[in-house]
Parts: sequence; C-alpha cells; structure tokens
Amino acid sequence: MAFDLDISFAPKAGLAGGDAILLTFSDAISPSGVADADPAAVLERAVRAAEFKGKSGSSVEVLAPHGSSADRLVVLGLGKQADLARHDWLKAGGSAAGKLGKADTAVIYLDLPGRAAEAEEAAEFALGMLLRAYSFDTYKTGKAGSAGDGEGDKSEKKRKTVKVTLVTASASAAARAYADAQAVAGGVILARDLVNEPPNVLGPVEFAARAEALSALGVEVEVLSEKEMGALGMGALLGVAQGSARPPRLAIMQWKGGKAKQKPVAFVGKGVVFDTGGISIKPASGMEEMKGDMGGAAAVIGLMHALAARKAKVNAIGILGLVENMPDGNAQRPGDIVTSMSGQTIEIINTDAEGRLVLADALWYCQDRFKPQAMIDLATLTGAIMVALGTDHAGLFSNDDTLAERLFAAGQATEEKLWRMPLGKAYDKLIDSKFADMKNTGGRNGGAITAAQFLKRFVNDTPWAHLDVAGTAMDSPKSEISQSWASGFGVRLLDRLVRDHYEG
Repeated sequence: MAFDLDISFAPKAGLAGGDAILLTFSDAISPSGVADADPAAVLERAVRAAEFKGKSGSSVEVLAPHGSSADRLVVLGLGKQADLARHDWLKAGGSAAGKLGKADTAVIYLDLPGRAAEAEEAAEFALGMLLRAYSFDTYKTGKAGSAGDGEGDKSEKKRKTVKVTLVTASASAAARAYADAQAVAGGVILARDLVNEPPNVLGPVEFAARAEALSALGVEVEVLSEKEMGALGMGALLGVAQGSARPPRLAIMQWKGGKAKQKPVAFVGKGVVFDTGGISIKPASGMEEMKGDMGGAAAVIGLMHALAARKAKVNAIGILGLVENMPDGNAQRPGDIVTSMSGQTIEIINTDAEGRLVLADALWYCQDRFKPQAMIDLATLTGAIMVALGTDHAGLFSNDDTLAERLFAAGQATEEKLWRMPLGKAYDKLIDSKFADMKNTGGRNGGAITAAQFLKRFVNDTPWAHLDVAGTAMDSPKSEISQSWASGFGVRLLDRLVRDHYEG
C-alpha cells in the first residue's frame, strides 16, 4: 500500500499502539534501554532466536510484544559503529520506512546507548524515509481486475498518512536540519515524477510549464520558443526536434540566492522527452523506456527546486533543452549537416545520437550568456557508459581537475557515485568529419568518451563536467531509498556539491 509520511522529532515519546523501531550496532547489540518502556527480555530473546547480528539493514521484529503497549517492535541493524557514515543514516531511514507495517503511527528511537544521533544524522534518516516512501501511482485507478478474480484492487489508489515520531536528544536541531532535507526530498521527488510520467502527458511544452512552476519558490524562469531559438541559430537542437509535431523549448531557470557579484554555477540538462531514435530508429523492444531520456533535465529541475526551497546562498542557473525525437517525413536524416549556435557545423551520422546535439546548443548558450564559474551537464547520453560502468556509477568527464574532484567527493558522500572517464586528442579525432567541422558520433568504440569529446567543443574555457547518467537515472537497481523505476539521480549529488563549494 502506498503511504505518505508525517515526520516530527521529539526528545522522548511514549508508546500507545502502532510500530516502534529501535536501532542497534552489530558490535554492540543492545535493544534494551532504548525505548521508554521496551520489554528488554522479550527483545533479547527474539534477537537470540533469530540469530540477529545487527548487520546494516537487517532486522528482527516482535508482534504484540509482552510488556509493551506497541503493537509491533522492530530492531534495525546499523552495522559496526566505527563504520557508520552519514549516508548510512540515509539508508537506515529508507530501511525503517520499508519496515513500517499497517499501523497509522510509528515511534523510532534514534539514540543508542553511548551514541546519540546528531541533528544532521537524524535529518538524513528522515530524508531516507521520505525517499523510500515515494511511489508513482498517479495512473493507478484501482478499477482493473487482477488475474481471474474479476475484482478491482481498490487498495491500489488508497494512500494513508503514517505519523512518525523520531526520538532523539537533538530533536530541536534535527527539526531545523530536516527543513533542508525536505527541500532536497522535494527535488528528488519532482525529478522522479517527471521521469515516471508517460510520454503522451509530458512533452516539451508541458515540461517547460513544470519549470515555470518554480517561480512560486522565487526562481526566475524564461522559456524560449522554437522561433526564438531559431533566431539564436540553435540549428543542432532544432534539427533533433524537426521530426516531431511537438515544438521544442529551452527553459532557463535562475536562482539568485548569492551575492550580486557572485558568478553563477550552471547546470544543463538533456530533456529528450521521448526518443525513438529518429530515422535511425531504435528496436521496438524496450522503446517505452525512452520516456526517461529526459532524466538529466529532470535532475536539473529537481536541483533548482531543492536550492530554492532551502534558500541556498548561491547564484545558480538551470537550463533544459526540451525536444522530442521522432521519425516523420520532416525528420533530419543521416548525412544532413546542421549549424550549431556556436557556428560550428555538424554532420549527422546517426539520428539516435541526438542528445549531444541538444546539449551542444544549450551548453553554448549557457556559457555565452551567463559566464558561469562552473558548468555541469547531465544526460542519459549513451548505452556505452553502462557497458563500461554498469548501473552503480554514472560517468564523469571533465576539462577541470578541481571540478572533477569536487564532484567525485560529492558522489562518495551521497552514494550517488561517479567514476571519472578519460578525454583526449586521440578520442577527439574520432569525431572529425570529411564534410563538416565534426560528426555527431565516433562509432562504437569508446562511445561514451567520443560523446563527451563532442560536448567539450561547445564549452570554450569554462570549467565543465559532463555526467552520463544513462545507467543511474532510470531502471537502476532498487535500493534502501528507492523502489521507483526513476531514481532522481543527481539531485542529492549536486545539492551536496553546491553546499560544499559554492554557497556563501
């Protein structure tokens, strides 16, 4: 059953039915003394009987425990105390949300004997709960019958709110930190919602309208039309869009939370709302997943939401290149040559290498207009990055070692992990064209690298990084904090980057 969470913090809380969740370490298993009125003997017996070792994410539970007013007690392992990192609290929160039963209330005791949770850790735990509780059920009506029974599953559309009290000595400070965590959760959930939306609902115009909605948070938003992009010379982006009946858009979001003279940090997202491959059409099997080919743009709009909602002290730019790639009679062909906003010409070898064309004009526009101190693009750009890295890391390419190191560190801290890939002249030669300044694909070998080399030609000397999130933004493995097809990858990563290096 889908549910929402109403989370609060308190220095102490009694049990009156519902669920109670206790935390413990693997090297100091001690469920007793954690709750206000926990039946220590019953819990300790359950721990022994279940051979519970307290490993991270493991749990043991007791139903209707003798001597307790709780309906259910759960002991959740955190692993070894010495190994506990901040992101482990995030995962523990996700695990706790996954253990919530059918009760309407839950009390979770975060402080352990000899180890009280810090305010930031408690907020991170709450963030993990919010992300785990997410589900995309907008189009579940509950009217469809399950196999053979002729009855609709009316539970599909029901959502309830579970009231959760997190008990910690740092309750007041945790509640303040939680306000920021809620802002980040809102950004991740926005990104997930967008990637999960069906493509008939979310076109370029509709996506741009979602960006315009951020004006309610104080974000300044402009949306450029097809005509306006044409006047700017964005032939690369418009070439991708010309096969679709749906007009393209370029959405520009500005959050001005920093000092007036502070150069902005910029984020650019590939927003191909549906990608058939164009004339170089994709196989039918799995094509429905190409509704997620705007995962980069979703992360950027989610990040801008997070920064604005928590009133980040930074000047930030978010740019979304929004198109649909379709194969009608007006679609661009392999062999076409287009002129980008930069003036550089591009020979189209494969119309399914379209995301880099969209980003080429978006990146050039961004660095030319805003002169950012750093520019990061996110894109579900290549299947090749999944061949190299699987679905556990996103690919990181950069022309700046400092920016690359900052991104890598933010990835390690948030567990939205990155792995740096090479750039170089040998790869750059692979996209030279006989007929134009470059071609839009360098062939099968090193496909993710040559795609990044292509983008590098549109950033000038701006410190720049490209994140290829094809394996992490959609259909990535489920985790403690995500059971969704869309992960919202990139929002927490980039929010951490901004916090650590660009605020103030």
